[in-house]
Amino acid sequence: MYLIVEIINYIFAAILIGVSGAWIILIKSMLISFRDTPYLDKFNSKDHINPKVSVIVPARNEEKLISKCLDSLLNQDYQNYEIVVIDDSSEDSTGQIIKKYAEKHSKIIHVSARPKPEDWMGKNWACMEGYKKATGELLLCTDSDTKYSQNVISLAVAHLESAKIDALTVIPKMLCLDNWTKITLPMLSTFLHTRFSALRVNDPSKKTGYFFGSFFIIKKAVYEAIGTHEGVKHEIIEDGALGKKVKESGFKLKMVRGEHLLEAVWASNWSTLWNGLKRLMVPLYLQNNTIAIGIFFAVLFLLFMPFPILFYSVVFFNGTISFTILLISSILACCLVYFAGIIDATKGLQIKWIYSLLAPVGSFIVVAGFLMGMLQAKSKTAISWRGRSYSMKEHVTNSISV
Repeated sequence: MYLIVEIINYIFAAILIGVSGAWIILIKSMLISFRDTPYLDKFNSKDHINPKVSVIVPARNEEKLISKCLDSLLNQDYQNYEIVVIDDSSEDSTGQIIKKYAEKHSKIIHVSARPKPEDWMGKNWACMEGYKKATGELLLCTDSDTKYSQNVISLAVAHLESAKIDALTVIPKMLCLDNWTKITLPMLSTFLHTRFSALRVNDPSKKTGYFFGSFFIIKKAVYEAIGTHEGVKHEIIEDGALGKKVKESGFKLKMVRGEHLLEAVWASNWSTLWNGLKRLMVPLYLQNNTIAIGIFFAVLFLLFMPFPILFYSVVFFNGTISFTILLISSILACCLVYFAGIIDATKGLQIKWIYSLLAPVGSFIVVAGFLMGMLQAKSKTAISWRGRSYSMKEHVTNSISV
């Protein structure tokens, strides 16, 4: 029995040393990303035209947030634009709110989306319905819970035209409206600064392409060339899929920071947080379940396992070399998890660092959400989103490369 415990201790210690090394790389990458990612309002401005911009705003059951979004869009200092707002079969008063805004403001075009076809995801269908009504040379796709500063569209057009690029996506300030999200999101988003960092997206030699659904502006001709939203109609993470297609098709894509200029809601309550986590894992599992399982265990040991192993090493510590090594390695790994969470909370999400002290809870929620996503990936109701349930098992998704 003693020998078995020793072997287990050394195995766990070796794993945690590897985890610590991985966290050092992740933290370094995160800090570099924060330091070197370009900003929406910092660029070499050049003389440019001001083409018409069609802002496409899909909305489903957003009665609590859509007014703030529309007010901020109406307050833009850019002159040549229209706002196409799509009521995606809302079950609340969203449609009535949009109608009243359209009656009062000529810039707003109210679109009532036709019933969603079975083989479409809801938001993708709504965006497609909005595109059909858009008359601008540039399309700005956004979410109905996003709020803009007055000069965002002007800056986006100037940046796009001056840099001579085909599409531009902006990293928003992610609002955490409830405590569950404040605890969980810092742990989840530490990975976004590596695999989907702006530095990778902006590097022509990398294949990484990604859009933030809360804000991406794209030339209409480019949008049509990559197949519009019809080309990603099965994708539950349609913004990632579109960004990937732009990059893979050889068009110029750029990602910039804009947390000080616009804000969006990642999750507003426990239900949207939980389904958001599942939504990240389901496409990966259906694309390649072996690699998805590997990713799950990597996340499990990176985010959560250092904490129970630390508890084990403290409770059963007996002074042996194996327990000493295990204790030190688990303390190091836990400290690095906390450090990464604090960095992302303060520099990325701009919330109080104290929420990162509940890192074990946030890590457990992420891992549990990913696990449930895999377990339910092939069910008839794999994902619930905006009041709809989706079966994903018959669709090959390609929004995120595994």
